[in-house]
Amino acid sequence: MTQNVNTEKLSAAGVSIWLDDLSRDRIQSGNLQNLIDTKSIVGVTTNPSIFQAALSKGSAYDAQVRELAERGADVDATITAVTTDDVRAACDILAPQFEASNGVDGRVSIEVDPRLAHDTDATVAQAIELHKIVDRPNVLIKIPATLAGIPAIAKVIGEGISVNVTLIFSVERYEAVMGAYLDGLDTAKAAGRDISSIESVASFFVSRVDSEIDNRLTAIGTPEALELRGKAALANARLAYNAYQQIFEVQPRFQALLADGAKAQRPLWASTGVKNPDYPDTLYVTELVAPNTVNTMPEKTLDALADHGEITGDTISGTAQESQAVFDQLAAVGIDLADVFKVLETEGVDKFEVSWNELLDATAEQLRAATQKS
Repeated sequence: MTQNVNTEKLSAAGVSIWLDDLSRDRIQSGNLQNLIDTKSIVGVTTNPSIFQAALSKGSAYDAQVRELAERGADVDATITAVTTDDVRAACDILAPQFEASNGVDGRVSIEVDPRLAHDTDATVAQAIELHKIVDRPNVLIKIPATLAGIPAIAKVIGEGISVNVTLIFSVERYEAVMGAYLDGLDTAKAAGRDISSIESVASFFVSRVDSEIDNRLTAIGTPEALELRGKAALANARLAYNAYQQIFEVQPRFQALLADGAKAQRPLWASTGVKNPDYPDTLYVTELVAPNTVNTMPEKTLDALADHGEITGDTISGTAQESQAVFDQLAAVGIDLADVFKVLETEGVDKFEVSWNELLDATAEQLRAATQKS
């Protein structure tokens, strides 16, 4: 099979394309393999909302849920079994990409229970448990970048477990995430672990930043404010990439770990589906191209890229100054950026928790129905 020319160009520019979706239908139908073969997919991310959507549609999970019901499994055990089976299967499908990239790509992410987002110790315990259950070298455990998540990230990395840090909205929090990753590498190295096998990405959310700030700019309503709509998310992500370059390419702390095979923690652009129909549907792909990054896309965005995305090379490097100018202008018209990022983090955790509770309720109903049938 031939790779799509646009996705191939993006990959050649140093961006790993991951699919922001997973379901048993996608695995069993061959759709995931097809996207690997034709649209340059080299990784998969999941979250509670994705699993909630997957389990609420069709009948792909019915037989397994029935079997678990017969065994007396409770709701939590059922969800763990179902989701880790999907992730394990996806890990196996992506094993060739994992091997070919020396463990950088071919990764599949699974998230800790979002209800643990503010509990460091419980997050660490579940991260270790999920890693053992999936039992694949190419799994990434997703941990949110909440204040309680930061020390959890360091501890889990220190255990030699690869981590996808999620729900990052501000450069300040991203810098704390990178620090936690380096702390974890130091711990792992001191414990005699092979740090060359540890991989991490930092999921920096994009479209939600524009959605929140655009609403506030519209409410302010001045010409200066309205002119800034659609500029904040790209500026924020580009400043994050500049912070990544400072930590992993300039400062000596990471350089000292390179000799032991340490890998840089790549920025991953998440929430890249455009929410405002007035913006180009590939905006958060074509304008966020730089080496050593990941872009995880919903299939709709992937299809848009494949159809008409124009990849013109690196669109991030060298943009820090103009990106900072956008932030200065936002502050000047009255945008409280600290409040924006606080609101986005709170909403992000809450949305995943709502999805998780919906998943719990739906699974409980399926278990009840299965029990009654048997």
